[in-house]
Amino acid sequence: MFEQDIRYLKYKTHLSCYCPLCKKTFNEEKQHEKSLIFNGSYKKQDVLLKLSPYLDVFDIKTSIPIGPEEVLDDLICPKCKESLVKKDKHCEECGNPVGEVIVSAYAKLIPFYFCLKVGCEWHGISKEDARSIKIKIPRQAMPEQDQRLRVENFQEVPFGFTSELAALEAGRCLQCKNAKCIEGCPVNIDIPGFIRLITEEKFDDAAKKIKETNILPAICGRVCPQESQCEALCIVGNKGEPVAIGRLERFVADFERKRDLVTVPDITVDTGKKIAVIGSGPGGLTVAADMRQLGYGVTIFEALHETGGVLTYGIPEFRLPKNIVKFEIEYLKKLGCHIELNHVIGNILTVDELLEHFDAAYIGVGAGLPWFMGLEGESFGNIFSANEFLTRMNLMKAYKFPEYDTPMPRGHKVIVIGGGNVAMDCARTAIRTGSDDVTIVYRRSRTELPAREEEVHHAEEEGINFRLLTSPVKYLGTDSNMVKGMECISMELGEPDASGRRRPVPVDDSNFILDCDLVVVAIGNGPNPIIFQSATDIKLNKRGYVEVNPKTNETSKENVYAGGDIVTGSSTVIEAMGAGRIAARAMHAKLSAKPKKKKKVAK
Repeated sequence: MFEQDIRYLKYKTHLSCYCPLCKKTFNEEKQHEKSLIFNGSYKKQDVLLKLSPYLDVFDIKTSIPIGPEEVLDDLICPKCKESLVKKDKHCEECGNPVGEVIVSAYAKLIPFYFCLKVGCEWHGISKEDARSIKIKIPRQAMPEQDQRLRVENFQEVPFGFTSELAALEAGRCLQCKNAKCIEGCPVNIDIPGFIRLITEEKFDDAAKKIKETNILPAICGRVCPQESQCEALCIVGNKGEPVAIGRLERFVADFERKRDLVTVPDITVDTGKKIAVIGSGPGGLTVAADMRQLGYGVTIFEALHETGGVLTYGIPEFRLPKNIVKFEIEYLKKLGCHIELNHVIGNILTVDELLEHFDAAYIGVGAGLPWFMGLEGESFGNIFSANEFLTRMNLMKAYKFPEYDTPMPRGHKVIVIGGGNVAMDCARTAIRTGSDDVTIVYRRSRTELPAREEEVHHAEEEGINFRLLTSPVKYLGTDSNMVKGMECISMELGEPDASGRRRPVPVDDSNFILDCDLVVVAIGNGPNPIIFQSATDIKLNKRGYVEVNPKTNETSKENVYAGGDIVTGSSTVIEAMGAGRIAARAMHAKLSAKPKKKKKVAK
């Protein structure tokens, strides 16, 4: 028996419910919501019921005891006092009587029937009408720090969904049988599956559903470009804004972590074989987790003094808190992965030397060699690559100086060259150092900006200036060889280039000077050649990236695999993870058919 029970689910103000007899609405005005409330009778006692217009979930509460299998005698319209029970219609699941109301969704009137048996979730409405209503629920905004406050700190900008917002957003999902969103995910997360669990308020189960294919949901939910991957294929997006898949992924991952619900699986299989993973970025972490769970011994070799790769040194604290990265690394350690820090493979050990002790190796070192433009004056002081600037600020904790020893690079007038996510990270970091003026210089228009729209939006909110259709020509310096200005030229867009974006063309006699005392060059990175100087049998393409078999990610060197930026050039976290998963599957398939490597005795 339930002590307090009301059948309800909150929904937004654009939905209304009417009596099919008197055509009057049942909605009661409340703060930011409306609820459909019926006055009914059950054994001559009043009962309050709230009806769910999501059409799929009924929670049950009443002011009187009602058994979970009992059937309500009647429901009365509070306006005309007539019965809402349909005598000629019955529940298609249990055969009990049903009530009828009219749901209005954006001027469309939809008959809606619901079972009067307590606990039965049947409702009568066409799938087309159900989809119509769900599509009309607007995409939920994520609460975040006010822009006037956040430029003064390095705390995370978005706060994340509450459970109520998450359930509301999850209710927009159509639960497509042939879910295109899964095709857009590089690691093929069961997106409808984990979203359905959110609508059922099984948040922990939703997190574990994601972790079947993605070990870093808290990270991917924050930094992956869902708008160009899974959300780009969301059917709801055909008639409105797509379901906020990334925000829901972040919500359940945070829910699981904050409530200490993360469980580490027991690994009972032991293949007796060992894997070396070079680099502890997202691709390397994925390979390590997958292979460890398959029973392999895994050792991760990281060149820096902290793990995480680009997640640690590249992405600012306000976008990806480092405690989350550390939490995920600790999870891998609990799985049984070993981590060797300060190991530059290609210098301390060669790939051949690794293979003397390991059955296979995965190269996931990213693309960490910064690019410059080769402009006159590029050697002036206070001209940084994005790598150096962000590494100082993030990995070396310069933003916490003098608590940490690394001084904070700071200028009064800062210019960031580039238009990608890294450029936005640099500009948004610079504004937080107390700079008076931060300007992004980009040679194309806003339409061609490669950065995520969310990052551009946040940058604009934080007061960062954009000088679009502008390209640097040379730097100007002081007598002490510090940068003091940048000569630029205006650009116009010509025909599309190989990337599909219109090629920028210089405008004659349009040169001008921008004053600055700090410049960050964020135009991309190339492959670091250190590892390959001693591994000449690993085939590289003409740009210096590793060539792999796209079906297995194996390199030209047997039992050596590679993925992520070292193969594709600068890409995304989730694509690096997808590459790692392909390599792990292929590695396991090959090694499971081979005998265990004999240990080499150290001399």
